Amino acid sequence: MTLQNSGARPSRRNFLGLVGLGAATVVGGPVLAGCSEKPTSSGGAENLDAFADVLPTHKDLAGGIKPDIMGVRPVPDGYTSYPADLVDAITEKPGTSGKQVTAMTPAWGPAPPGIAQSAYLQAVNAELGTPVSFTIQDGNTYADKLNAMFGARDVPELLCVPGWEIPKIPRFAEAIGVLFEDLTDHLKGDAVNAYPMLASFPTGAWRNAVWNGRLAAVPNPTDGPFPWALFTRKDLLDARGLTVPTSLDELLTVARQVTDPARKVWAFDDVFAMIQMYHKVPAAKQGWRLTSDGTPEFKYETPEFRQALEVMAKIYKDGLVHPDIVASDGADAAQLFAKSGATVFSRAGVGFWQGAQAEHQKVNAKLNIQPVPIFSATGGDPLVWGDDEPTSFTFVKKGVGKDRVQELLRIMNWCSAPLGSQEAQLRDYGVEGKHHTRTPNGPVKNDLAFKEIQNQYYFISGRNPTIGPYPDTPNYVRDLLTYSNEMVKYLEKDPWDGLKIEMPDAYKANAVPTEDKFTDVLRGRRPLSDVDAIVREWKANGGEEARKLLAEALSKAGK
Repeated sequence: MTLQNSGARPSRRNFLGLVGLGAATVVGGPVLAGCSEKPTSSGGAENLDAFADVLPTHKDLAGGIKPDIMGVRPVPDGYTSYPADLVDAITEKPGTSGKQVTAMTPAWGPAPPGIAQSAYLQAVNAELGTPVSFTIQDGNTYADKLNAMFGARDVPELLCVPGWEIPKIPRFAEAIGVLFEDLTDHLKGDAVNAYPMLASFPTGAWRNAVWNGRLAAVPNPTDGPFPWALFTRKDLLDARGLTVPTSLDELLTVARQVTDPARKVWAFDDVFAMIQMYHKVPAAKQGWRLTSDGTPEFKYETPEFRQALEVMAKIYKDGLVHPDIVASDGADAAQLFAKSGATVFSRAGVGFWQGAQAEHQKVNAKLNIQPVPIFSATGGDPLVWGDDEPTSFTFVKKGVGKDRVQELLRIMNWCSAPLGSQEAQLRDYGVEGKHHTRTPNGPVKNDLAFKEIQNQYYFISGRNPTIGPYPDTPNYVRDLLTYSNEMVKYLEKDPWDGLKIEMPDAYKANAVPTEDKFTDVLRGRRPLSDVDAIVREWKANGGEEARKLLAEALSKAGK
């Protein structure tokens, strides 16, 4: 089992050769030559500020709906009520060829049914005019599928690549040039006006979709800057007369109080990411920061990481983690937490919150999932991991032809329709009477919707960063933005902001094996005294090479 906690919303900044103050310096071997062989690229960086001329011209959508709650950027704005009157944002069907579109997206939990068995896919495809057939892959092992696919040079027409997976893919920038269309001429400047939903995306999101100096993908703008939160079953705490912890000592005290193996209840799933955050372990570019003299330093080398490792190892040793989590990478942490209450605290992506509350409150009316505000275990202000980079990117298969590229962009444009449109309601809630019920506060999903709708169309597009509304969880938007607007004050600063970094392949290849070694330490299979040796191995197997690259990237960009 890997740690799966190696930093904030992952670095999706990959490129060969340092650019920005001059011509690109390309490093590495022939394109994709090493995709399935021993990695050889020494990495590079790209200064995104140098490519303003390839970006789409931003244009707000007319007639936007005023938000009910304002987010402190990069926190999105929130909507607590659903529009009474919906508009048709797109008057013509985007699909014109009738030829089936192949697409791949991730899902967490049971995969939704395919097109032949899904009333949801059939309904949306009818509106698109051209059917989209999805291959759904397990989000927990998505990088493995991407690496295999890239090695075989076999990709679908639309491919969702989550940002956090990009650092796991060797020579990603080279793969882009071989496998995917250059979208620059279709979208730069006023050309994007053909796709008004895409034109409304933040310019910063488009900037992060530049690789090799060209616009390579459609970004999915983030709807929140935080990769992780610690959630608690507040209903279970309330039933025990316990309060939400505000310090590490309180958290561990409550954890011991709620853990009761005889009742099949444990405090935690895998919360190592949160324990690191509480100790102010760095997370920029997957775990880097600068020392006082400007030297890049990785988290493994810091005393904060060592402290977090010791705390988490004791949590495991004390039996506070659910045994299914300890034993397997495949345990369903969401079900253990939200459905059965077998865990009382869960580390999850912030997007987990609303869906879990909505789905499981139908069976358990007392269910109350709440985030635990982030605190510092070492004094002073907390440090919160996060950034404002896109959640994912959608790439278009190379060689499909100009007309097909434009059709695929029209489909993505449809899928990016905003709140208040008929298109967005169908995308998010399915068919009225079949997937949701209309209420005075907006549509409420039923069981079929939870089964069939897994953000398939959202993950091949994106939309402007907004939250809500959610009639089935009326307090959610206010609770989320209250939490987010407070936590964003402590967002970690990234010294490499604006640089897209392609880490050396040796460094990438060694990332998971190193995480596995630390997992062995956490689980008691290796002693804490092995940590120094693990760090030395990490330095020798790409760590020092990465440090040099990061230092040079800052120097050449004049940062």
